[in-house]
Amino acid sequence: MAVLDKFRLDGKNALITGAGRGIGRALALALAEAGASVAVVGRDAAGASSTVSSITDSGGRAIAIEADINTDEGIATAVSETVSQLGSLDILVNNAGYCVHKPAIEVTRDDYHAVMGVNMEALYFLSQAAAKVMEKQGGGNIINVGSISAMIVNRPQWQPVYNASKAAVHQLTKSLAAEWAPLNIRVNAIAPGYIKTEMAPVDEPRFKARWIDDSPQQRYAMPEELGTTVVHLASDGSGFMTGSIVVIDGGYSVH
Repeated sequence: MAVLDKFRLDGKNALITGAGRGIGRALALALAEAGASVAVVGRDAAGASSTVSSITDSGGRAIAIEADINTDEGIATAVSETVSQLGSLDILVNNAGYCVHKPAIEVTRDDYHAVMGVNMEALYFLSQAAAKVMEKQGGGNIINVGSISAMIVNRPQWQPVYNASKAAVHQLTKSLAAEWAPLNIRVNAIAPGYIKTEMAPVDEPRFKARWIDDSPQQRYAMPEELGTTVVHLASDGSGFMTGSIVVIDGGYSVH
């Protein structure tokens, strides 16, 4: 097989959460361009439908599944509909995320559970459900969207629970990779730096000194810049990678 052919995802079926906008949308488009059929899962039906339309208009195959992955019922729906409509579940991209921007002393119990519920609990149990399907299929691939917030403290916009949740995602990635390797299920994560999305106001002047000027490349990234790495992790091109956290941050975390 030629080198570039190993990065193709033809015949593979991917489920991605939170792909109605931002990073998730960019990752869904990248997976589809590489040949995968994509199930776009989320509570934002309009956003999911928009991403699906962008994929199908470009000749790809995609479906929208409206489901709340914070519930057992939503997780079951996401997995079962992906398998029934696409035929299998080969790739899971846990992208959905939530953040509360408050100093630690002001974070409420509801804030805490809202962040951990999406970023960690939903990711855990969706991965578990997907792995049960992948085990029966003979293998699969799980990619988690972590963050450099697992390794640094974002300033001046405080987000302590988010940071802790992403550190948990990184450690869970390694734990699941070790446990599920005998099942031929690979588990990796990306750790993006400052990416221009609705969640990260990277172009606001008040954040420039800490977020942009402190970075060796002195710029933020666009969501599309993460797509190539996720395609690599989803493909046979990364067949000997599992338990890896791939940092994509313009050098920010080398400080």
